[in-house]
Amino acid sequence: MSAPFTLYGIPNCDTVKKARTWLDAHELVFTFHDFKKAGLDAAQVALWLKEVPWDTLVNRKGTTWRALSPERQASIVDAATALPLILENPSIVKRPVLYFDGHTHVGFSAERYQHIFKTTP
Repeated sequence: MSAPFTLYGIPNCDTVKKARTWLDAHELVFTFHDFKKAGLDAAQVALWLKEVPWDTLVNRKGTTWRALSPERQASIVDAATALPLILENPSIVKRPVLYFDGHTHVGFSAERYQHIFKTTP
């Protein structure tokens, strides 16, 4: 039986570690998808981009974004232009991405996860 939801990220990311620790502490069963090793599926990313603004999903403060040329940065203006960039550079995604109950959630805070999973602290 597969887990009821998926957490996408990179294992050594501090925010991903916090999210995984929180989920484990609340005994929630999930699948972890390491998108640096396993990559990302175009259909999944397109689904995220239908729910989440591209500029929320793309981490424009990270080193991957800063390593892009100014021209490439300027060319990313919407979901259609962000999709190929994300597939080419998965580490540009703000982490973690939680896909739960048909909804995409980007980033982590204990308060937000408590609301999503309707748990107590």
